[in-house]
Amino acid sequence: MNDMAPVTPSALQRKTSAAYGLLGLPLAFVALPVYVHLPNLYAQQYGVPLAALGAVLLLSRSIDAVVDPWLGRFGDRLYRHSWQAVWMAALLLATVVALGFAALFFPPAASLSPAGLLWWVGGALTLSHLAYSGLGILHQAWAARQGGGGIAQSRWVAWREGFALVGVLLASALPAIWGWALTTALLVVMLALGLITWQRTAQQAPAVLASADAGLEASSLWQPWKHVGFRRLLLVFMLNGLASAVPATLVLFFVQDLLQAPKAMEPLFLGLYFAAGALSFPLWLKVIDRIGLLRTWATGMTLSVLAFISVITLGAGDTTGFLVVCALSGMALGADLTVPGALLNQLIDRCGERGRTDGAFMGWWNLATKLNLALAAGLSLPLLGLWGYAPGQQDADAVMALGLAYGLLPCVLKLLAGLALYLSLMRQPDLILGPAKAHPSA
Repeated sequence: MNDMAPVTPSALQRKTSAAYGLLGLPLAFVALPVYVHLPNLYAQQYGVPLAALGAVLLLSRSIDAVVDPWLGRFGDRLYRHSWQAVWMAALLLATVVALGFAALFFPPAASLSPAGLLWWVGGALTLSHLAYSGLGILHQAWAARQGGGGIAQSRWVAWREGFALVGVLLASALPAIWGWALTTALLVVMLALGLITWQRTAQQAPAVLASADAGLEASSLWQPWKHVGFRRLLLVFMLNGLASAVPATLVLFFVQDLLQAPKAMEPLFLGLYFAAGALSFPLWLKVIDRIGLLRTWATGMTLSVLAFISVITLGAGDTTGFLVVCALSGMALGADLTVPGALLNQLIDRCGERGRTDGAFMGWWNLATKLNLALAAGLSLPLLGLWGYAPGQQDADAVMALGLAYGLLPCVLKLLAGLALYLSLMRQPDLILGPAKAHPSA
């Protein structure tokens, strides 16, 4: 007699989704140190001029963002060929990511001048960025090719983004605790585990592969823009993403100069925010099941505004109040990470593009994500300067400007995103959530 309990379909689905999503952890893990630790390391330890380093980082990131749609097109070509081609490309890209990370944090500093180090970091960073983006696009496109409706797509996205948040939490703490050698070793191990579990998942649920189409090959890069649903969804996504990117850009200024919190509390604020986001995924999946994707996104936006508007009432020493804001806005983050990706995957189905140009959709989507980060810095930092704030200032006018930029501006952008969501998508949900179209050549 078999003592083992039968595996229910829902348990099997969770296991499969988790196995797919695990690769999201090392992908997020590798990204955060490059943004947070790399500039400080090269400026403080190796004496690289900060202005020149900033220019190199900006140039590398710009190349990465612009190339994303072409990486998506390349991903579509691989998927049209075979899963084996996708798998070999993923292995190669993961290897480049790991080698690039090691090169960045273990440079041959003794044999290079500061100028030589700039060339070193520029080359290693650009290769790492491109490999990271290519691997991420292949991973995202695989889930989009599964189809299965809004709930199924939400589950793929939620597990991927949930593991990504765990990766962010680990990457924020481990370099200081373990050092770069063990941190790099853990990255290699997690990349290997993520690839292995994705491979096993793909063997159980192979992605849809379409036959080659010369006409499609020539136009696939621009195919997403032919669909009005994609253009409208991207508009909402960018407004909403900008509302999240502005406080991410300003949070340390806010904590240091307005809250005047102890430096030791900074990781606590960020950790609580991301942990609340990760823990909220099961809740948002239940909400999606009950009220659907579009209303769930609107609910998340509403929660974010209600949580964040109270920031403008905080002052020096109000750390407990800010912890509450971090927890509630972190919960809202769960909706922002789950719903848009699931809507995009639904849209690909709706347009009859599943198994055809998924990668092109993902490439433009990733470009928009990176553009949001650049726009956030380009909008909020000059605006703060015009309002009279500079880092380190704690006089009344300066902190008022900081509070408005950090607390009020994101709420205005979030409300605009909610209005765009209602006018462009909720009033015409069939643009995204209508029955899937079978493409004539499918």
